[in-house]
Amino acid sequence: MTSTTDQVAGLDDLAATTLLRFATAGSVDDGKSTLVGRLLHDSKSVLTDQMEAVEAVSQARGQEAPDLALLTDGLRAEREQGITIDVAYRYFATARRRFILADTPGHVQYTRNMVTGASTADLAVVLVDARNGVIEQTRRHAAVAALLRVPHVVLAVNKMDLVGYEESVFAKIAEEFTAYASDLGVPEITAIPISALAGDNVVDPSANMDWYGGPTVLEHLETVPVSHDLTACPARFPVQYVIRPQSAEHPDYRGYAGQIASGVLRVGEAVTVLPSGRTSTIVGIDALGESVDIAWAPQSVTLRLADDIDISRGDLIAPSANAPATTQDVEATVCHVADQPLAVGARVLIKHTTRTVKAIVKEIPSRLTLDDLSQHPNPGQLVANDIGRVVVRTAEPLALDAYADSRRTGSFLLIDPADGTTLAAGMAGESFASKAETTVQADEEGWDF
Repeated sequence: MTSTTDQVAGLDDLAATTLLRFATAGSVDDGKSTLVGRLLHDSKSVLTDQMEAVEAVSQARGQEAPDLALLTDGLRAEREQGITIDVAYRYFATARRRFILADTPGHVQYTRNMVTGASTADLAVVLVDARNGVIEQTRRHAAVAALLRVPHVVLAVNKMDLVGYEESVFAKIAEEFTAYASDLGVPEITAIPISALAGDNVVDPSANMDWYGGPTVLEHLETVPVSHDLTACPARFPVQYVIRPQSAEHPDYRGYAGQIASGVLRVGEAVTVLPSGRTSTIVGIDALGESVDIAWAPQSVTLRLADDIDISRGDLIAPSANAPATTQDVEATVCHVADQPLAVGARVLIKHTTRTVKAIVKEIPSRLTLDDLSQHPNPGQLVANDIGRVVVRTAEPLALDAYADSRRTGSFLLIDPADGTTLAAGMAGESFASKAETTVQADEEGWDF
């Protein structure tokens, strides 16, 4: 058995992770894909055959230089239109850090794609065309980043070469954006003047902007602190599978397998199983075929408990000292991602971690207008790309945390029970939409819980 000292040391090493998830966003033609392509190219993260393919397409278009945006614009429709439609994920690494990036669309009708790309991001890069300044779509992207609790935002003022590398242009845009994003509650904002096309301040410092003394985009990405203080997060363990071999070697083995969503679990710790509320004690943790005394997120492990409790997939195991409360009345902010509207009275499935239960949309108190953060009260329904407040009544209790406290266990999906289509992505508790006073009415058509 691995010693507790070694395991705690491993936990400290994990807390200083070298992985950064980040998303790029900006209006159409602000240069998101070119910036990502420049990052990949100048950090030597592009394979030879990939670069040859980009050069061939660029030459076919009559372009003299390779169009680095093609490194991320993978869909044929995107290449033909010169825009980003889908979320393009790329993986690369430098000597200092590994990266997972999501290049998200700029069009208003693809706001839902930005929500997808930024939902797990530690940092968002919001691009602004230096000629246009902060526009409606810039404010929309800042609002989505704040809504999703992205802890770090980089304002990349692009195309500085087209405004003569003027410091005053950059300063004005940086001041306006910082004031707006700060009002939304974004905790950290870093402004960097760049030219993605020319490579200024992307990977290498610019010789054209000696008035700027801050980091390049890559330098900031490599050094921005990514906090994963696992010991400060309440432990949450959604059960994925119950293991009972019932073999001659393990006649009485009963283990509960899954991935730790957050926090740390230890042998000997008192735990509560939700939603039943039954309590027990962890007597064993199995990880990668070995028994360990301690495990932490995001490890996949098997827990063994002192008592034979009726536990199945979808149950949540948490320390008794800080177990979440269960509820059947979920108040949340959702981003509607389906083409069909989400209306009051809709029967849905709600998927939270490994648990899926029936639910009814009881109320849609408001729809958020991201342009000015105003509330449109009682819209009756949400359509594709809308963000609004909902009140959902579930058939069975859910152990939800507030999204502000945990992005993993505070999020959920609303699903169409007829065909399994994802309707909306939800964030439980308060966002920056005001909490509505609601009265849950009895359902008249059979889903009365």
